[in-house]
Amino acid sequence: MSHHSAVCGLNLVAVVLLWLHLTRINSESSQAAEHQERAARRSFGLEELVIVIQSQRNSYHARRGVQRKVEILQQAAELGQRVPVVLLLHELSDYEGNWSILPALPHLSAAYGHSASWFFFIEEETRVILAAVLQVLHRYERQEEWFLGKRLHDNDASIIHHYAFSEDPTSFGYPDPAAGWALSALLLRRLAERIQHEHLKSDFTIDWKHEIALYIWEEGNGPKLTAVPEFCTEPRDNCATTFTTYLPDCGDPVSKEDIFVAVKTCQRFHTERVPVVKATWEKDAGYLEYYSDVSDASIPTVSLGVANTDRGHCGKTFAILKQFLSKTAPEADWLLIVDDDTLISLPRLRRLLRCYDPREAVSLGEKYGYSLVRNGYSYTTGGGGMVLSRVAVSRLVSGGCSCYSDDAPDDMVLGRCLTSLRVPITHSPLFHQNHSSSKHPSSCVGNYRPTEQSATEVGDALSKCWKV
Repeated sequence: MSHHSAVCGLNLVAVVLLWLHLTRINSESSQAAEHQERAARRSFGLEELVIVIQSQRNSYHARRGVQRKVEILQQAAELGQRVPVVLLLHELSDYEGNWSILPALPHLSAAYGHSASWFFFIEEETRVILAAVLQVLHRYERQEEWFLGKRLHDNDASIIHHYAFSEDPTSFGYPDPAAGWALSALLLRRLAERIQHEHLKSDFTIDWKHEIALYIWEEGNGPKLTAVPEFCTEPRDNCATTFTTYLPDCGDPVSKEDIFVAVKTCQRFHTERVPVVKATWEKDAGYLEYYSDVSDASIPTVSLGVANTDRGHCGKTFAILKQFLSKTAPEADWLLIVDDDTLISLPRLRRLLRCYDPREAVSLGEKYGYSLVRNGYSYTTGGGGMVLSRVAVSRLVSGGCSCYSDDAPDDMVLGRCLTSLRVPITHSPLFHQNHSSSKHPSSCVGNYRPTEQSATEVGDALSKCWKV
């Protein structure tokens, strides 16, 4: 090979190597620019975060919500950034139905949807490490639709979830509100638009966390819940949130004599259901009466002069309210109305009621809703037990509320009346109308029991689940 040919060959190799080097540099620069662009898209400040505390209007819960808000704002100040927007759900508007979240989304979208990147929902007792929450949210593109939370799922098909995904209940996840859950602003804005232009499939709100997950999923057209391990209920490493308790310690339990227990029954259940109550939780009551359609001295029962009905028991319940206010009844602060197939832990209830002021109009239990997206009303479902303060009972009786028929659904009529009287319906997850099949650890105060359970089985449930 000639000297000239060798030089030409070396020059060609040098050109190729230079080209490869420049190509690699351009590729790396492009990747770096793309990475920076992705990081810029994900990056946001605290001022673009809206934290919604799912507070309630009752004074105890309102105070707890304010305390949580103060804690979060103090953390933001310590981080040296601009503060997030922290909202108390019950203060968004006068509408009671915002607790079910969907009715609140249009308001949140209109007020904050174009300035926020994320909406983060927590409960009053959810503790937040703000810096850790930011780190979590930075992992997800804020320009995309995201639904984030701690994943719960049903183990078995459940009536309260309308038997959804009955072939494989574990396949569908919904958020644990105690751990906190998040929506990207893009998703929230779209949901708000849908809510204003379409009707829900059901008028009833029974378990809002499952129902909102179904609404977001939109039969496969929307996002499923993305599980976030840092959203916790039990403390462990790397948690961005933790949860305290649904059964707070507000001091010494109220006395037995502060609660008057009214058990609704009827003649056909005197020998089937009443003996189970007598063999288990009746012993924890200070004052307890069985109200029936007939007098039975062997129990004893009190006849209210209202015939038993197969549907609702509105006539019987309103008669109980009047009986509670009569001079023949003990002067108790609280009225507990239960069915003869409801299980109640009265020691736990006494501890819970210490948190509430009996001088207020209080209605407490498991909250359901009817037509909430269209200005409906909330009510305490009867199967898990309904607790009313004497003030609330007085307002109901003196406010002109009544049954449109004796067999009307008593819990719904009471809810509609309380709503018209502007008495808030206070929710406690400790009351259960139906068995929940999710893997969600929860204590019990009131629970609707399968009627086939024996006294022994009920006693075992009480000792295991309701030990104080």
